Amino acid sequence: MADAKLFTRSKAQELRIELQAADKKDKGFVKKKTVLKKVVANMTMGNDMSPLFPDMIQCMTIQVLEIKKMVYLYLMNYAKSKSDEIAQAIPGFLSDCNDRNPLIRALAIRTMSAITSSAIIAALIDPLTHALQDTDPYVRKTAAIAVAKLYASDTGKRVVDKEGFVPLLRDLLADANPTVVANAVAALVEISDRSNDIMLKLNGSVSGKLVAALGECSEWGQVYILDALMSFTPQTATEAEQLGERISIRLQHANSAVVLTTIKVLLYLMNYMEDDSLISSLERKMGPPLVTLLSSGAEVQYVALRNILLIIQRRPAILQHEVKVFFCKYNDPIYVKLAKLEIMYRLARAENVHEVLPELKEYASEVDVDFVRKAVRSIGRLAIKIQPAADQCISVLLKLLQTKISYVVQEAIVVIKDIFRRYPNQYESIIGALCENLDALDEPEAKAAMIWIIGQYADRIENSDELLEDFLFTFTEEPTEELVPKVLKMATEEVDNPDLRDRVSN
Repeated sequence: MADAKLFTRSKAQELRIELQAADKKDKGFVKKKTVLKKVVANMTMGNDMSPLFPDMIQCMTIQVLEIKKMVYLYLMNYAKSKSDEIAQAIPGFLSDCNDRNPLIRALAIRTMSAITSSAIIAALIDPLTHALQDTDPYVRKTAAIAVAKLYASDTGKRVVDKEGFVPLLRDLLADANPTVVANAVAALVEISDRSNDIMLKLNGSVSGKLVAALGECSEWGQVYILDALMSFTPQTATEAEQLGERISIRLQHANSAVVLTTIKVLLYLMNYMEDDSLISSLERKMGPPLVTLLSSGAEVQYVALRNILLIIQRRPAILQHEVKVFFCKYNDPIYVKLAKLEIMYRLARAENVHEVLPELKEYASEVDVDFVRKAVRSIGRLAIKIQPAADQCISVLLKLLQTKISYVVQEAIVVIKDIFRRYPNQYESIIGALCENLDALDEPEAKAAMIWIIGQYADRIENSDELLEDFLFTFTEEPTEELVPKVLKMATEEVDNPDLRDRVSN
């Protein structure tokens, strides 16, 4: 039967009749499988199949893995609504926990751990204890995750604490099978995140075994193991350096999550390292994989960029020669452009500012207003950050003023005010160019910046009083109209400081 035909709405009573009919002369349980598929399909569509609960429990006696999977899926789905009947499934579960087939043993453990019934949890204790020490690695890895699932419920949490499952999980960190190790780490991390008492702490020996298991783990397993290494506190610089060298090979991994987690661990270990040459070597190794991430899709790029921003704040040397990589492309989404813009500013130095400034000037002619504003603001920030580049930045800002584009002009005036404050008495010659743009100012921040400039340099501006008077025409429209008289009144009548009162009176 084609799978599409299974997704036909049926009544529970009709399917019960089919289940009972399938018990007769059903070689290989072919008919039974078909009916069970119909049950699961109807359940998936939201059709209530809970009346079949007793019939499904009876199917637990069929030792066929495909049937077991469907029956267990059904039981997990209706265990909560049939809490008074779920205990009837316990004999079947316990039988499967002792089955010769490890896949069935693991399936029983996984299903029981997903059911929050107190009766099921109580019945799970003994089988789970044995499963954590099972001879088959598939059962052990499934049991490790089952402990974490169990810990997620209040009843299960008490059972995990009381029955000593956490020490058994810690024993699995030394397991010969890397997948078991990865699942044990994942379980311990999840439990420690939920607990105020249980902490994942690793010693040098266990950390070494975890690193040894990395090469044989799946991608998600590697991420869990690497993340767990953040719980290891090196006792010596040598210990940190050796561990850092061993995991640095993960920087070549194709998976972005593995690369970023590796970098996170390396940055952590660098806090304990003393070998400057090794630190420099590791920093050089981190650069290329970070750059490679920028060739991914926009979503991965953005995640990488946010991480890069955090990384270069701690270790700017990692990408100090790669500023061009972060130049924006015309088809970059705006959120990627804004992230790149901040990184460009962080990586800009006296040696590369001649490359960055023309790029920022180009961005100032883009269509997106928010992006343009941030580009103009970045130019001003560069002038303040890199003193030798201040003249170049001022030159670019003056050219932007000539565009007469309102939001460009206003943003330029705001940043120029900050430049004046950073470099007093150096760039007063451009005040005339600023005053020519008074009519373009309609935003509070730009107006405030211009008023500050005129007031600060009033003695060098011939008609400063007239320029300030122009701002009075719109004073009644400003949001501070009511605030200013109130502040002045409080400063003259309620403040005890005589100097402040004199300044307000004058």
